[in-house]
Amino acid sequence: MEPPIRLAASNACRRCMRISTANASRPPVTRPFSKATSSRLLPKTSSPNYPPTRHSKHCPPPTQLWKQSSRSISLFGQQAQVSGDGSTVLGSAASSSEPSRPLVLRPDDLFHSLTNSPIPEMRRRAAFIRQHAHCPHPDHQSTRAPTGADTSSSSTAGSGVQAPAHVDFECPDCGIPVYCSERHWAEDYEAHLQICDTLRQINEDDHDLRSGRFFPEFEYAGPQMEEAAVNMTNWDTFLYTRQFEAINDDRSMRQVTRLLTYPVTIGSILHELSPYNIRKGGRLTPEGLKSLSALRYTLHPPKSGGGAGVKGLRPEAPPVRIFILGARAESSLPRNVWVQLAHLFPRGKFHLVFIGPESMANRDDEFPLPPRTASNPFGAIVEDRVWPTMKISTIVDYYHTLHKTGQFYPYDPYFDCFVMFHPGLGHPASSHEWSETVPLLLETKAPIIVTGYTQYDMDRDIEWVKKTCGNEFDMLMEPGENIFRSLRWDLNDLDPQDVSCGNWGVWAFRGKRYEATTRNAVGVR
Repeated sequence: MEPPIRLAASNACRRCMRISTANASRPPVTRPFSKATSSRLLPKTSSPNYPPTRHSKHCPPPTQLWKQSSRSISLFGQQAQVSGDGSTVLGSAASSSEPSRPLVLRPDDLFHSLTNSPIPEMRRRAAFIRQHAHCPHPDHQSTRAPTGADTSSSSTAGSGVQAPAHVDFECPDCGIPVYCSERHWAEDYEAHLQICDTLRQINEDDHDLRSGRFFPEFEYAGPQMEEAAVNMTNWDTFLYTRQFEAINDDRSMRQVTRLLTYPVTIGSILHELSPYNIRKGGRLTPEGLKSLSALRYTLHPPKSGGGAGVKGLRPEAPPVRIFILGARAESSLPRNVWVQLAHLFPRGKFHLVFIGPESMANRDDEFPLPPRTASNPFGAIVEDRVWPTMKISTIVDYYHTLHKTGQFYPYDPYFDCFVMFHPGLGHPASSHEWSETVPLLLETKAPIIVTGYTQYDMDRDIEWVKKTCGNEFDMLMEPGENIFRSLRWDLNDLDPQDVSCGNWGVWAFRGKRYEATTRNAVGVR
């Protein structure tokens, strides 16, 4: 009797034999193929060096194979469905299949100097850095203010007599233009070595985003069961208890936390299982516990026995309004990223309001803005179908303008919360934009959550609030490192020496509440 393998090989064409040989040489897959969702078609295995071959009756043509392997990405869940054309779709709101993109870079070929990068966008970025960034060598005069508490380092002192010079030399280890010449790079190599590894990591992460590969880490988890508690000790326990697909690569973890840090930072503070508490080292103050307990009572309502019928009707609390002031990049995040905040509170409701003059950044496809009418006086863009329990509005204006008109009045500590991501309250270039807004925020008595790039950035913001508002505010959460900060570092193209990660630190404050008045204050004789 002829062996089965030889019998199968005799009925297969040379093309299929090459495919099977290549698959046999690959390492085993660590998870089922049905979960390795991809919106791109499988890559072609044919080569122009081989002439087309005739397939046997046991081998379907390549076009049929590619049609069968086309699948879509799930935006909100991971439940398999079958669409009308026979392709497999995961989730209830899966996106339509997109045309395939060629793989530009392999996972083991991500490091390239920005100037010689195979990606045009990275080459343009190198030209921008050369045009605007200055050499940090101490022989040059200083061109920037210190960005940290330690201002004695040679890279920031700039006590030289030479005129400032733009960067032109790319470090061979990190591939980013950092000095004006190779001589200055060699002389200041010890100072550059402090951030060289981080710059190389940024370089590879940016190339990875543009490599054309499929990103399974962006396949987010669906709604959370009420019976399953979420562990917010760190990123690993959070992703595991939220039933995300396993992320075993550090680079993939950095990419996914870069987006999730925004909704999860808010959720980690407002959730009843928050890692921040009033115990020693928990960073939460007694006043903070009072404010957050009010919001948690609304976001975690007790079961009322309601149902779908008339007898099951019960009064419901209005949605919690989260005002994200000075919104920039966070307003353009994919909506399935913000839906992760709604999944943390199965019975809570949210209304996210992005406010700021740059709140429509990177959203050019939504222009022109709605006209300002009597029913929509500020031309707000309302997205009321993001999720059954979430609504998103975007207003391109300053908050103090809206506050003076009473657009969102009244404010309730049980239903309102303010968030500011990297506002730069104490930064010399942006503090004047907040001088009129912050005193109005204190009048609402609602909690205000603020994030910062570094500890120095947060301390500078707190000092500015103390100087501007005096003692008219209570600290709700002490400043410190954010448990759910972004694990990916970002580069400032205007200054390659300035690296930071999103939402590194977080703190919170609120307008001071006076529960009683003295006899002298009310004028009692």
